[in-house]
Amino acid sequence: MKIIIVLLFLAILISLAYSFFFLMKDDSSRSRTVNMLLVRVLLTISLILVLIYGFYSGQLTPHGL
Repeated sequence: MKIIIVLLFLAILISLAYSFFFLMKDDSSRSRTVNMLLVRVLLTISLILVLIYGFYSGQLTPHGL
């Protein structure tokens, strides 16, 4: 479960880097920046759903408070 969370987080960061690259280097006629934003939003939603499932199923437990 924790490996899935780390992989999703890394995928979000990679998507953010690609989006920044497309924003700086791409011409305005293409919509790759918008597509990468959509990918990042979908990855974030899936990360939140995995976290909710992990807490609900008991595989992840909050601590430190």
